[in-house]
Amino acid sequence: MPHTSDHFDGRRFHNPTGPEPQPFTAVPRLMMERGAAWPAFIDEPPVTPPVRRDEAACVTLIGHSTFLIQTAAANILTDPMYSMRAGPSNLLGPRRVRRPAVPMDDLPPVSLVLLSHNHYDHCDLPTLRLLAKRFDPLVVTLVGNARLVRSAGIRRVEELDWWQPSRDAPLPIIATPAHHFSARGPFDRNRALWGGFVLVAGNRRIYFAGDTAYANFFPGIRERLGPIDLALLPIGAYEPRWFMRAVHMNPEEAVQAHLDLASTRSIGMHFGTFQLTLEPIDEPLRALAEALRARGVSGAEFRTIGFGESVCVA
Repeated sequence: MPHTSDHFDGRRFHNPTGPEPQPFTAVPRLMMERGAAWPAFIDEPPVTPPVRRDEAACVTLIGHSTFLIQTAAANILTDPMYSMRAGPSNLLGPRRVRRPAVPMDDLPPVSLVLLSHNHYDHCDLPTLRLLAKRFDPLVVTLVGNARLVRSAGIRRVEELDWWQPSRDAPLPIIATPAHHFSARGPFDRNRALWGGFVLVAGNRRIYFAGDTAYANFFPGIRERLGPIDLALLPIGAYEPRWFMRAVHMNPEEAVQAHLDLASTRSIGMHFGTFQLTLEPIDEPLRALAEALRARGVSGAEFRTIGFGESVCVA
């Protein structure tokens, strides 16, 4: 564990700015609120990821917060989640309404996994077990998560604190702050850190935000690491705001994060796969379009892509 800092008191991690997430005692109140009905399943055909040629990176949305990032140095998965449920033992928790857009068998050799935090919809042990057997990747994650990751059979794990660069990854990677929390159950809250990552492919910077509420660290990422060429920003799972404001950005806040980062392009994620909160399945897309119009940001600058769709950074 790191020495005490602005986000670690010697026992637990915390967010140095902004409101803390609601306690577990608030969950029953949340469960009493009625959410929108989602479709039981959206049947979409799987896709094969493109072959990267001379681009710095090709980024394919697999689902939720799972992207395949193909670079010359490594094929990378972010927060890999292939299970049908986001919960313990793949038996409890929200059920996915879309299959992973790229089947596991169609992935190119994955040598690196970026793992933002330990929530079940981002840190899925069955998926990590499959990746360990198939690819034996290095997992780069935040402080306090290595023991959990190793329990899935991953041999090589590197833990980073905020702003710490990776020593083991085959390309430059720096961990960045996020405003969130961690827990696998009711008794381990904030024992492990959460965050995002900036990676450099060629001379292009790609930012994967992980899970985060809006807070004042986004300008600091730009100031310390430079303008971002492509940002992967969460836009879903944000209602009701009394509970989610300190946990997840809504689309309007994601647009502000895009502007804070001075990102050339941003792609929305964390929507349309698991019903984690109360908004309708298409509401993040509608709200993002409205927020972009209100701030004068074009769809070429910030948009969503289809499940299985790819964008390449030259």
